[in-house]
Amino acid sequence: MPQPEHCPNRQILSITGADRIDFLQGLVSNDVARLKDGLVYAALLTPQGKYLADFFLAERGDAVLLDVHADLAEGVTRRLMMYRLRAAVSIEPSDLNVLRGLGALPEGALADPRHPSLGWRMYTAQKGAAPGIDWDAVRVAACVPESGIELIPDESYILESGFERLNGVDFRKGCYVGQEVTARMKHKTELRKGLVRVAVEGTAPVGTEITRDGKPAGRLFTQSGGHGIAYLRLDRADGDLRAGAAVIRLADNG
Repeated sequence: MPQPEHCPNRQILSITGADRIDFLQGLVSNDVARLKDGLVYAALLTPQGKYLADFFLAERGDAVLLDVHADLAEGVTRRLMMYRLRAAVSIEPSDLNVLRGLGALPEGALADPRHPSLGWRMYTAQKGAAPGIDWDAVRVAACVPESGIELIPDESYILESGFERLNGVDFRKGCYVGQEVTARMKHKTELRKGLVRVAVEGTAPVGTEITRDGKPAGRLFTQSGGHGIAYLRLDRADGDLRAGAAVIRLADNG
């Protein structure tokens, strides 16, 4: 079995205290009660329903581990502390490492809940191997966004970013920050924009504007193997589109 790979640019926060579950339940987009079944993928939103950060939650003894992109860790900590008030909760950085891999789950690993093709994650003091898997190719094939690339703080909406398909939001759990806007997008509107998988002829820098007949249609992000993840206006997603010198076409997103 291949050695687990080190997952770069991740920070683990350890959340402890008697109120840790109820505290998180009132803040994040997914149902924290699902921790008993494995990893929980969730997001922290602004009161206006915009994305701030996405992360994984895992139970570890009397703590909940929060696995977040390192660039977002300070902001997440600050936001959690702001909401803590009198809750019996402590939030501290952890020295654990994030390892990941594909194939059968090794002992102590947890399946990535977003998509079966994304394999598993492990939280441990040990060091993993240098990354060797083309994780961009894996993400593009499953149209899975990444923090700081397709997921943009204070701009993205999680339903446009595929969080329902990626098991990152629960519509029955009750209130959390940003829940009202998210629920309204789910039940009262039809999404007109969103992240989709596209076929790409040529290449373009990440973030290049996509146009159709000279009119703005979206932006192109991660690309691999002739495909990419794009944020598109769905009413302008048919036919040939342009992203710089690249030709873009909507791919099978089934």
